[in-house]
Amino acid sequence: MIVPSGGLSSDKQRWIASRRDFFLPVKILSRVFRGKFLDEVQKMARQGQSIFPSRLDPRDEPSAYRCWLDELYAAPWVVYSKPPFGGAERGLQYLARYTHRVAISESRLREIEHDRVVFEWKDYRDEGKLKVMSLTAVEFLRRFLMHVLPVGFHRIRYYGLLANRHRAANLERCREILGVASEVPDSAAPANDEVSESETWEARMLRLTGIDPMRCPA
Repeated sequence: MIVPSGGLSSDKQRWIASRRDFFLPVKILSRVFRGKFLDEVQKMARQGQSIFPSRLDPRDEPSAYRCWLDELYAAPWVVYSKPPFGGAERGLQYLARYTHRVAISESRLREIEHDRVVFEWKDYRDEGKLKVMSLTAVEFLRRFLMHVLPVGFHRIRYYGLLANRHRAANLERCREILGVASEVPDSAAPANDEVSESETWEARMLRLTGIDPMRCPA
């Protein structure tokens, strides 16, 4: 989720910025996370899905189980929250790799033979070095399909300033107040929301991937 550090006033005459030393109330997040987590534990216990040590089993030792829960509710939980190492730009770059691309580009496929798929991958734990992995075709497809959204789901949703209905006007007003130059639109990208909504899937695929689905590869 990307959240801007501020927003327009209700009359859209000024920009209201968040405090530089504050974004999310971490202590409150800790309590909310604790409550949500332990509520799910209790639901699973009622449905018989949780596995407890015999001394804490709610069916055999309800009082011990209750005391155990009370201790967890009383203890301070920690939500680990800190600024990203490379700033917000690095976070945007990370998300951008997944929002407008397919799970794996064709150029990374090395070989498909004998029921195995050989492809390149980048190991970010090893300074981003390119490495080669070999998987069975079934396992490769299983991993690929994990990136396919279920029916009815959308990859990206917009709210607030970026809500589709008033996005262009809101962003232009924000730039005007903040004194930021308007971005030069990409000639290959849709010029406005109306064009985007009418864009065919063939044109969108060509724009995003450079692959023309209407052209025979042979």
